[in-house]
Amino acid sequence: MGLGQLALELVIGFFSLLFMTRILGKTQITQLTAFDFISALIMGELLGNAIYDDDTGVTKILFAIAVWGLLIFAIQVVGQKSITLRNLFEGKPSLVIQKGVINRQELKKNRTNINELLTLLRDKDIFSVREVEYAILEPNGSLTVLRKPEFDTPTLKDLNIAVTKKSLPELLISDGKIINQALLNINKSTAWLEAELKQQGHDNPDNIFYAEWREEDGLYVIEKNQLNNGR
Repeated sequence: MGLGQLALELVIGFFSLLFMTRILGKTQITQLTAFDFISALIMGELLGNAIYDDDTGVTKILFAIAVWGLLIFAIQVVGQKSITLRNLFEGKPSLVIQKGVINRQELKKNRTNINELLTLLRDKDIFSVREVEYAILEPNGSLTVLRKPEFDTPTLKDLNIAVTKKSLPELLISDGKIINQALLNINKSTAWLEAELKQQGHDNPDNIFYAEWREEDGLYVIEKNQLNNGR
């Protein structure tokens, strides 16, 4: 196989897998269940074998990816219509702590020991089982926790504090480059941004590493000389 043919197959395979992932949805990436993990492995293996097999051309690569992608898509559709099949393919949540009591049977069923459970709890900033009212082991291996009321974080409503609105920040400058689309999103101009920077003592946008705008907080700026360059 020539280098040109190899490069062509790599490019086509890459964009085919990318396209298939977009079709199948974001859950293939963000919520990796056992079924999703196997799917990703198989698709990668199909592409790898096809690329480095001299007898396999572009047509067979696309065919293999298409067939496997359609199979995954079909199983997803069936899973949406049947709870039983959905649980079979994706698994179902397990209640491993109920009313403060650890369910050893559920831990055994999921082949999880107490040390692994404690590790998952620490990932949720919980260092003692006594703080937990309910804990659910999700199909993707993550742990969802409901704390006991006495250990729960109070809300603004609990503290009778007035609620203020929140908005998403807009990145206006990235590594010295002004992002014009972000300015349009907040109905501001380059002249306005430069005036805001000067008001904070920043004369040259090229020296700005990061600048964001949030309506309730205003402009937040980090200059390049504020960065830790490892020296």
